[in-house]
Amino acid sequence: MACFLVPATEAVVTTAIEKVAKKREENGKSKSSGIDFSTKLSWLNKMLWGGSALLAFEHVWHGEVVPFFPFLTAVKNGETLAMLDEMKSVGVIMAVVVTLSWVVMVLISNAIERREDKKESATS
Repeated sequence: MACFLVPATEAVVTTAIEKVAKKREENGKSKSSGIDFSTKLSWLNKMLWGGSALLAFEHVWHGEVVPFFPFLTAVKNGETLAMLDEMKSVGVIMAVVVTLSWVVMVLISNAIERREDKKESATS
């Protein structure tokens, strides 16, 4: 019904954080040799926005989201508690899984960057 709202909300927050991080990186004096944090955060944003859009489309396809107020059929049908339960269980789990996947990606990226730095320092 509305599980896509949880990762979409996380995407809104992380997009704002990405903008602030990018601005701070641009104002910083030194440029890091690795991938900027704002770039890594953009990976999470793309995963969250893409997943949310796909889920929203799926809910529209099944008639659970409509183009008129109140937009969610669960609210119109009085199933608000069921909708909130779905957001609390399924939506939160989806957001956590996507975020943990991103954390693994960042850890792998950091490990690769450290390995490359060690190779460069060994050759010079």
